[in-house]
Amino acid sequence: MRTTELVSGFRQSAPYVNAHRGKTFVIMLGGEAIMQSGIRSIVNDIALLNSLGIKIVLVYGARPQINQALQQAGLEPQYHNRVRVTDDESFRLIKQVAGALQLDITARLSMSLSNTPMQGAQINVVSGNFVIAQPLGVDEGVDYFHSGKVRRIDTNGIRRQLDNNGIVLMGPIAASVTGESFNLTAEEIATQVAIRLKADKMIGFNEAGGITDEDGQITAELMPNRAEEIMQRLAADSDACVGTVAFLNAAITACRAGVPRCHLVCYNEDGSILQELFSRDGIGTQVVTESAEKLRRAAISDIGGILDLIRPLEQQGLLVRRSREQLEMEIEHFTLIERDGLVIGCAALYPFPEDNVGEFACLAVHPDYRDADRGSILLKSVIQQARQRKYDRLFALTTRSIHWFLEQGFQLVTVDDLPSQKKQLYNYQRRSKILALDF
Repeated sequence: MRTTELVSGFRQSAPYVNAHRGKTFVIMLGGEAIMQSGIRSIVNDIALLNSLGIKIVLVYGARPQINQALQQAGLEPQYHNRVRVTDDESFRLIKQVAGALQLDITARLSMSLSNTPMQGAQINVVSGNFVIAQPLGVDEGVDYFHSGKVRRIDTNGIRRQLDNNGIVLMGPIAASVTGESFNLTAEEIATQVAIRLKADKMIGFNEAGGITDEDGQITAELMPNRAEEIMQRLAADSDACVGTVAFLNAAITACRAGVPRCHLVCYNEDGSILQELFSRDGIGTQVVTESAEKLRRAAISDIGGILDLIRPLEQQGLLVRRSREQLEMEIEHFTLIERDGLVIGCAALYPFPEDNVGEFACLAVHPDYRDADRGSILLKSVIQQARQRKYDRLFALTTRSIHWFLEQGFQLVTVDDLPSQKKQLYNYQRRSKILALDF
């Protein structure tokens, strides 16, 4: 990697380091991910998140490992309504598998070797009876035996360990108030822990690195209702990954209960969790309670972001230069698109009430985000504002974007069609084209 790329990447990730510090993440490490050769890197990255001040609850699953152990013992996995039936003989093997995985993960998180990114770090991994279970009982005449569900979670106990900078590690086996043990799903534990801790994120892994569309491309963002449609379609597909369906179900439940974002990333791509969390666009799929991008009116605190956005265009002569002082006076006229605290687009509506018209001005979109027609989104917002003010016309001046405005329904007009105040300020040296949209 060249120095400039390193510096650029570091600068881009810095806001996310600050934003994530002190936040609580519930990470669901399914058995499919644990089977992969890249599990060592995933665990190292989880340790790195902990070193950055992120509070980590790590919930591991063991679905494929359990099925393999049962098959080797000559036992056929039993399910009812997609829920494992855990009889005495199966449960004996399940406890062995879950216990072995807990020790393996703890050992990996405890590594402090010179050839790992966590050289010299001391990480406390804490496991305990944070989850109290209860039996599922009998359903449609089928006894689930030792299969259970979450009854209670000791959130205070978990928070104490997180506040001491420990990683809380949870497996699929939990005890009950009667002293029995039950087999739960990692997805249910992760979901309930995330909800009751009021976690900031829940993170899971699959092979595809997210949810793909019909063209095989990763869908960056899903609202819960859309995620539910996809989950139902995948659940009906016998070839669909069980872990992916289970995570989607967990993410939908968590988001609807107040967890803001649930991320699904690839367990085969090195550093996928870091790329997802510390870059503007990420690489996986997010199930979110609200879009990562927000269209809103600008405030004084946004001036720095707007200046960063428009300065390159001013230097190219595409926008008229505005001073910080001028922006402070005009900030109430601006609308912007914000993504994770970054201003990625802006536009202004300048009023000319004496002529009952408005000017659409200072349209700028960050170069990394010009492929989703955000300019049209900003224009539609400004048009709506102009109509609410009952303006007769919206006009714009441009030197390079004539065709874009024509495509949006504007018509070419002359200087004489400008409001009198704007006509006096018209720069004949720039020779800007004047376009208008009548309402």
